[in-house]
Amino acid sequence: MAPRPRSATAATAREPAPPRLPTRDDQAGPDSAGRDLEPETTYRGVALRDVDLSGRCAESVEFEQCRLRGVDLSGTRIDAARFTDCLVETCDWANLRSDHGALVRVRFAGSRMTGLGYASGVLRDVVFEECRLDLSGWRFASFRAVRFDRCTLTGADFTGADLGGARFVGCDLSGAHFDDARMEGTIVGGCELAGIGGVTSWRGATVDGTDLAALALVMAGALGIRIDAGGGERDEGDRTGGDGARRSSPRPA
Repeated sequence: MAPRPRSATAATAREPAPPRLPTRDDQAGPDSAGRDLEPETTYRGVALRDVDLSGRCAESVEFEQCRLRGVDLSGTRIDAARFTDCLVETCDWANLRSDHGALVRVRFAGSRMTGLGYASGVLRDVVFEECRLDLSGWRFASFRAVRFDRCTLTGADFTGADLGGARFVGCDLSGAHFDDARMEGTIVGGCELAGIGGVTSWRGATVDGTDLAALALVMAGALGIRIDAGGGERDEGDRTGGDGARRSSPRPA
């Protein structure tokens, strides 16, 4: 049988390119002059710090070469949002929704992103470092050169996602869902994998040896294999010779 061809995503497990940030940030952004998020608007070279933009609703908003620190976008919906060459630090993006959005050369650090929804999004050259991403949704999203580093991803939903260019390092993936995901080229190392779903989709992924035991247990459960932690018990008849009398070992001559 001819070898199965490798998918195009299998060769994309490279390190993400850093954001291309300007040396100065002197443009006015939302709320920096009493303004709000405006739909179909591009904010370029903006520096936002400790700004509350929670609970807003806009569409097709773009941020290019921006620095966001302490920005609250929790509960906001920005469909088709695009972030390019941005640095996002210690922000609150919990329950932010941005279907069909794009993240290109973006670095997230120390941010709260519980329940983030980025369905059918495109992520390229993105780093999530020590972020809280539990219950986040990435259904049918595409990942190219994306690294999750020491992130909490418990209960995250990667259903149908193309994870061929994703790397998970030291993350908690407990209870995450990978049903129908494409994972040829995905790299996983030093992660918590208890209770993950869709483990049969992990074909072609590279898993660190330290994660193998946990993954094997999950896979055994998915295949209906029962694990005998006690090493198995032989029938009493095997130990007694079948007639109820325990047999002693023969004495050496």
